[in-house]
Amino acid sequence: MIEARHLRVLRAVAATGSFSAAARELGCTQPAVSQQMKVLEASVGTTLLIRTSRAMRLTQAGEALVRHATGILSGLTAAEEEVAAIAGLRAGRVRLVSFPSGSSTLVPAALAALRAAHPGTRVSLVDAEPPRSVEMLRDGDCDVALAFRYDSTGGGAEEWDDLVVRPLLTDRLVGLLPEGHRLAGAAAVSIADLADESWIAGCPRCRHQLVDACERAGFTPRIDFATDDYPAVIGLVGAGLGVAFLPELAMESVLPKAARTVTVEPAVRREIVALTLPDLARVPAVAATLDQLERAASR
Repeated sequence: MIEARHLRVLRAVAATGSFSAAARELGCTQPAVSQQMKVLEASVGTTLLIRTSRAMRLTQAGEALVRHATGILSGLTAAEEEVAAIAGLRAGRVRLVSFPSGSSTLVPAALAALRAAHPGTRVSLVDAEPPRSVEMLRDGDCDVALAFRYDSTGGGAEEWDDLVVRPLLTDRLVGLLPEGHRLAGAAAVSIADLADESWIAGCPRCRHQLVDACERAGFTPRIDFATDDYPAVIGLVGAGLGVAFLPELAMESVLPKAARTVTVEPAVRREIVALTLPDLARVPAVAATLDQLERAASR
């Protein structure tokens, strides 16, 4: 194996014409230069320098290696500088995937703060709901996944036991009713009070949670509409076409029209987290992104 330090010594010997002069240029001793040249010749399996009493010259193999050494050492220097820039957050890239309500609330503040602190770091964003977003992380299609899970759906810690989990916040679901609904002015509403309503469901995981919560309250919801688009859910409710459960986080970025939010009992909550792989967690740009997401969630 040819080592970069040996190439640097060879290039210095070729440029200066002697071991002693090369040693002075490199800031080491003449015996050290001689020893490194012996190691290099042993590595390549041929003589690189011809030593005489009057001068020292390169063999044909030595000339070839010096010629390549310039490009090799220049490439290594460029690589070292690029890695140092990434490690120092002067450069870098983070691929972030998030569910829509996270993309519209937590992500903007986090990325704005990240850009202000580290303008050389670039972040791309793609929308995906869990479990698809978690699959993308495990498949190497993203570096950070913003995800959620409900507190009543089981799974537990083992669902993400191979990942680094950064807890962000606990998000409570609220009821969304048409403004003319008989319970629209109530301080709190029991899930059982909505047993006869037409329901509007969200994403598949949220839909499963809705069915689970209603069944624990003693009924199976009649789901007439299903959409992943939160503004569409609000529009359908506002038009009097049904009722819905929506996360409070989703309501932060949407102004309800002709709809009212109510507290639902018993409470239904979801845990919002940022996920990454253990190796990625040590990448400075990824770590900085996780920190900014946590700060955005705490505001």
